Amino acid sequence: MKNQRIFPGVVLIGFGTYFFLQQANIEVLKPFFTWPTLLIIVGVAFLFQAYSGRDYDGILPGVILSGFGLHFLIVNRLDIWPDHIGSFILIISLGFLLRHLKTGTGLFQGILFLLLALMLLFYDKIISSLGALGDSVSYIWSFWPAFFILLGLYLLIFKRK
Repeated sequence: MKNQRIFPGVVLIGFGTYFFLQQANIEVLKPFFTWPTLLIIVGVAFLFQAYSGRDYDGILPGVILSGFGLHFLIVNRLDIWPDHIGSFILIISLGFLLRHLKTGTGLFQGILFLLLALMLLFYDKIISSLGALGDSVSYIWSFWPAFFILLGLYLLIFKRK
């Protein structure tokens, strides 16, 4: 019973603090009074519930919500932060891998998303380092969506236990 109060408790404390500081009108904190901060608060609540309440299924949504919120909060403030779809897939991968550490499930999905994120984030560097072979790889790369569709169909239809 106590564990079920952790998530709403953290959300209420986080939202209360957010709105209190917003009303206090502190100039230094104004850039943080946006919807990504609310995503981070909910994500942290999921993570707090997951780790302190031993409800490890909350790790994945916690990492995704707080990670996406953090991304949107800093993407235009840090030049080194990539504004790329690969960033989102990397955050999802991190969620699966962290959940795997506690539950033993999600390793395949975590590695799959990690490989996809790395391919998307570093595609240009990979192709340029391959030299002349890069043209062939670039041609094959154009078929990767079809590969994912086929792999997904295989997992849905033929991979039943």
